Amino acid sequence: MAKGCGFEIPVLRVHDGVRSSRPDLLAIEEPLEIRVASGPPEAAIVRPVSVTMRTPGHDAELTAGFLYTEGVIADIADIEAVEPWGPSGAGASNVVVARLRAGLALDWRRLERHFYASSSCGLCGKASIDAVRVCAPPRLAAPAVRISEDTLHSLPDALRASQEVFDATGGLHAAALFTTDGRLIAAREDVGRHNAMDKLIGSRLLAHDDLSRSIALVSGRASFELVQKAAVAGIPVLAAVGAPSSLAAELAAEFDMTLIGFLRDRRFNVYSGAERITPSPETFFSLPQSSH
Repeated sequence: MAKGCGFEIPVLRVHDGVRSSRPDLLAIEEPLEIRVASGPPEAAIVRPVSVTMRTPGHDAELTAGFLYTEGVIADIADIEAVEPWGPSGAGASNVVVARLRAGLALDWRRLERHFYASSSCGLCGKASIDAVRVCAPPRLAAPAVRISEDTLHSLPDALRASQEVFDATGGLHAAALFTTDGRLIAAREDVGRHNAMDKLIGSRLLAHDDLSRSIALVSGRASFELVQKAAVAGIPVLAAVGAPSSLAAELAAEFDMTLIGFLRDRRFNVYSGAERITPSPETFFSLPQSSH
């Protein structure tokens, strides 16, 4: 049965050969169909844009973040409302429609490239790599952002402390936004890493926050799509607890972003934008060891 933030089922637990029966709480995963409505209310055109597998909750933020970071809209003000679609009790909780402002022109042919997105990989199903290079400035117009090494080292613990649903289920990704001095602004969780990022970005866009002096941290690896979403949102620094992909590093360099990987256990790698990282007083550089 569903219980709060998770779904409780009975499981057989085996530990060192000892068997026991116990309940286990699983992260909830359900489909969300995102539709957009454009045109005058009396003759609005409604079309589906995407179906993504997500953890229910913050669906309006997810929708807003998705439409913005995928280039469907150019400004959060293009969305007038995000509402459940369909009669109550007929799956309306898993279908939402974003009603766009009157007069907004949409390229419906471009929208056709959108896709069924699994919770693990938002890139799956896109027609080509060119299709995911959404409208974004070639270089971020970010101010001179500087982050200390000590601030970066403090972020993983702050992210982990914000993961309330993970504590109950152990099955969710997280994305969090921090100020340059390490203060937590907001955090979101989801079964999909790209959904967690869309929820986070959507929440800040709806709050009309300026993201140009912020740091985003994700709990897993840094994929191409996460870098793309951060770049479109104007976030200059993206850090990940895990590894970045090669394409993520290329895109970060293209957008003049700072990309950090393996941020844990008082260490990290900087793959682009190292000039934004200020060393701690005790930091020193070691020379490469000779092969002779």
